[in-house]
Amino acid sequence: MMSTPTQETAEKTQIRGNEVEGHKTHKVEISEAAAEKVSSLLEQEGREDLRLRVAVQPGGCSGLIYQLYFDERTLDGDALREFDGVQVIVDKMSVPYLEDAKIDFEDSISKQGFTIDNPNAGGSCACGDSFH
Repeated sequence: MMSTPTQETAEKTQIRGNEVEGHKTHKVEISEAAAEKVSSLLEQEGREDLRLRVAVQPGGCSGLIYQLYFDERTLDGDALREFDGVQVIVDKMSVPYLEDAKIDFEDSISKQGFTIDNPNAGGSCACGDSFH
């Protein structure tokens, strides 16, 4: 059975994670490795009420910087999505900047930390900490 172009497009744009009932959703995706690291950090904190908040703020040499931090609050307009038990919040102003962004966690001999692959970033500075 052949699929129609509409079905193929729908399959390609489906992202990992689950919508959280009663909340708007977003198209940020976190990898299994990133979700595992967030879960591990939350376990170390001993707090089950925290969520990972991903935001874009003015700053850095290119104009915008990413912020990743734990937050117990959900604010009016926040978009929420759950990945392997980890809830990820994006504020309403950051949603368009982060659409289809992918968050991963790298743990190698040369680098350890979260990475963000954002198709909406037009460019970044030499240090890699900010984008435009």
